[in-house]
Amino acid sequence: MSKNLVYFVVDFAIHEGKLSQFESLAQSMIAGTLKESGALAYEWHLSADRKRCRLLETYADAKAALAHCTGPVVQQLVPKMLETASISGFEVYGDPGPEAAKILTGVGAEIFPHWHGLGR
Repeated sequence: MSKNLVYFVVDFAIHEGKLSQFESLAQSMIAGTLKESGALAYEWHLSADRKRCRLLETYADAKAALAHCTGPVVQQLVPKMLETASISGFEVYGDPGPEAAKILTGVGAEIFPHWHGLGR
């Protein structure tokens, strides 16, 4: 694992009766993120009660994280997603760079810079 990798962990609380729309938008967001060369992983995990979802994102570096934050998935689809769910938690691990950090903290993300560790 590289110290340059940037991870987003986003928790959603899905609004009552909006799961179908939420799922459709998640599929569109996956398709859009697939086109981003620096997006290494974009994984959605749905709770057993289907009321909560956790999105785990991995980016190659700060440049890739910024590209995602300023790209069509975030700029066009996230506002629609927020009509179907609210963000109940948002954490960023690694260094997303100053521009992305400003965007991310502006929407409530907490950034945890890399400190120590082992990755293979």
